[in-house]
Amino acid sequence: MEPIKRFTNSIQEGNLWIYILALGKEIEIKEEDVKGLIFEKFGFLPGSLMIKAILFRLKNEGYVSRERFASKKAYKTTQKGIEQLEKMQSIVSETMEKLC
Repeated sequence: MEPIKRFTNSIQEGNLWIYILALGKEIEIKEEDVKGLIFEKFGFLPGSLMIKAILFRLKNEGYVSRERFASKKAYKTTQKGIEQLEKMQSIVSETMEKLC
């Protein structure tokens, strides 16, 4: 596998939690819409099973809260999840500074 493909995979499917937390920062996201929203906003299509597994872990660890939106299961990023996103952004910024 080419290095760029490996890198792309690791920052997309390998770190799906980032994208899920980012989607739920402002509004509740229906579970059934997560896959399509990731494709629409970030340009890749993750697996449904992977999304469900990540949502389950994020909820159990307190990074998202389970909500109801239009009588469907939905999720919203908690303050704890937002803090994780901010830490990730800091790490990425520091790493890019070192690389460039």
